[in-house]
Amino acid sequence: MATETEIGSSESESAGHGVLKPNAVGLIGVVFMVVAFSAPITAMTGNVPVAVGYGNGLGAPAGFIVACVILTIFSVGFVAMAKHITAAGAFYTFVSRGISRPVGLGAGVMSMLAYMLIEAALIGLFSVFCQSTMLSQFDIDIPWIVYGVIGMAVIGILSYRDISLATKVLGVVLVIEVLLLSLMAFAVLFKGGGPDGLMPGSLNPAKAFQTDGLSEGVAGLGLLFAFWSWVGFEATAIYGEESKDPKKIVPRATLVAVIGIGVFYTFISWMAVAGNGAEQSIVIAQSAEPFELLYTPMRDYVGEWGVKGFEWFVIGGSFACALAIHNSATRYLFAFGRDGLLPRSLGKAHPRHQSPAVASTFQTVFTVVVVLGAYVADVDPYLELYVLLAVFATVALLAVQSLTAVACIWYFHVKKQHPETANVFRTILSPVIGGLGMIYVNYLLLSNLSSAAGAAAETWFGRALPYLVLASFVVPVLVALYWRKSNPAKYAAIGSTIFTHAGLTTDIDEPTVSR
Repeated sequence: MATETEIGSSESESAGHGVLKPNAVGLIGVVFMVVAFSAPITAMTGNVPVAVGYGNGLGAPAGFIVACVILTIFSVGFVAMAKHITAAGAFYTFVSRGISRPVGLGAGVMSMLAYMLIEAALIGLFSVFCQSTMLSQFDIDIPWIVYGVIGMAVIGILSYRDISLATKVLGVVLVIEVLLLSLMAFAVLFKGGGPDGLMPGSLNPAKAFQTDGLSEGVAGLGLLFAFWSWVGFEATAIYGEESKDPKKIVPRATLVAVIGIGVFYTFISWMAVAGNGAEQSIVIAQSAEPFELLYTPMRDYVGEWGVKGFEWFVIGGSFACALAIHNSATRYLFAFGRDGLLPRSLGKAHPRHQSPAVASTFQTVFTVVVVLGAYVADVDPYLELYVLLAVFATVALLAVQSLTAVACIWYFHVKKQHPETANVFRTILSPVIGGLGMIYVNYLLLSNLSSAAGAAAETWFGRALPYLVLASFVVPVLVALYWRKSNPAKYAAIGSTIFTHAGLTTDIDEPTVSR
């Protein structure tokens, strides 16, 4: 049996150690972080036109309903584990304790790389939105990298302190995003829709699996982009150590985020289609200006000022998303450093802010290197930097979610942990249904990679992408197996640190202590 080591959770004891600031964020704050990660205004503006123009057509809103149902079912098993395992490493710790240390290390590295790279992807998107808006509204044309550097600097500053500051910034941006999208949607609703009325048929779940209104389309592509819009919802578990009552807040925040995002996405996409009408929705989505699928009803039902505001808050939404992703990546780096799998300095908390300051600085430097490298190599910030890294992250995170579904079943029914929580639906059926759903979506993504990534799929990174994702899992598994013989202490540290009422414990053999 492993020896248990605890680190106290009081501020005086934790300063300078691997303990993040407790009680720093409540339920609303965690939900804000996760919904900001999903970037509603960016997801709607970027993903709905693809689904409508090339996926399930007028059935795109139904695709969001199907995705919401599957993700909610998956979340039931996910939150069951979250009630008993609280750690900044989230999936990394869940899979390590649920299945095994080698598989957990593989899942952790995949998650960490996904978050680290997707911040660079969002900086590319943020820069393009800034460049486009400044050019169209002020006739100012400067290189996209200037906006990128500014964005990375501000994110680095906000994330250096404790999470409450970042939460406040995200909260303000998110509220305005939601209000702006809702303004467009309710304006369409109250006026009874466009030339074809409100088109309630777009909400029929069967339409999610059809190419409604399209002569050529791939229904699976529409579902793929629906699921893609939720990437990051699992980040609720990452903030458990810093939340006021993680055993209650993480499960509640997860379900609120998943269901809330689903209802909102369905409503906005439905009103966008209804506002334009059946024929025009398809035409606009397939045009050279697909963002007009949302801009047109905003202009027609609200006014030109709404479009101007929309352009600015697409910038704000992409920035908020990058900030939320930075915080997620930072906490994975912090968890790996605290367990001694990366330099231990990454796992030290700031002595005053109790934030993962060293890990945050490292993530900022990493993002700067990737983004500047892309600029020097003349990589397109949207079509290549954003698209390819976002696809890599989506494939990796969906794969890790599938492993987490297996971990849930293994933890409760093979390892027999916490029998009071285990039951047939919560810890068997929900992870099975959810896990199979994730596997199916990954199949859709990889089999439609050329449609999802466009011309970027033909670059060397695009062609190598499935193998790079596989390597990001297999290599850490092999390293863990090597450590098992050559360095038993480091092997034992994999996924060992969790947060309990007493503080931190590094005993992986004992059941998690309920708070």
